[in-house]
Amino acid sequence: MNDGRTTSTHETRQRIVRAGIELFRRSGYTGTGMKQIAEAAEAPFGSIYHFFPGGKVQLAEEVIRTSGAVYLDLVAALMTAHEDCVVATADAFTAAAGTLVELDFADPCPIATVALEVASTNEPLRQATSEVFESWVTRLAASYTAGGIPAPLARETATSVIALLEGAFMLARAARSTAPVLAASKAAAAIVRAALAGE
Repeated sequence: MNDGRTTSTHETRQRIVRAGIELFRRSGYTGTGMKQIAEAAEAPFGSIYHFFPGGKVQLAEEVIRTSGAVYLDLVAALMTAHEDCVVATADAFTAAAGTLVELDFADPCPIATVALEVASTNEPLRQATSEVFESWVTRLAASYTAGGIPAPLARETATSVIALLEGAFMLARAARSTAPVLAASKAAAAIVRAALAGE
């Protein structure tokens, strides 16, 4: 049986991770301080180092993996919402465009934000972002295989679709417009359609 202290400790850790997700998404890794995270989490500053003795890098790894798992579940939900994987792919981009508007064109993806910043300077975080992106490609490829695309081509297709989405996010944020995401939606649907046709 969990006592109140155990529950409180778990909740504090969760608040710290959630605060890290939000702040890294908005301000990036280098633009976010540990004191900011503690304040946003309404947690004592020392508690961050209690849960993450490796400091900011360890917390960022947790943020990346936690966010990655959430988005992985989202990918799975979007792809199972339709039997037609072309429609499912297009709908995923449309939903992403709506999310950008809701967030006032802040980056919806903390993984990409951190990856762009530290891929060449921080090996643990590069590895964490790589593992997350790989999990997305693997899950999306499985959906495409289930939808009728041969396995090797399904992986290539999934990689292309995710690259299109991440690139579209960057262009959309710069332009403060959903147009790049909606344009990428058409390209992604075309790629999936061609893969289904074996092209």
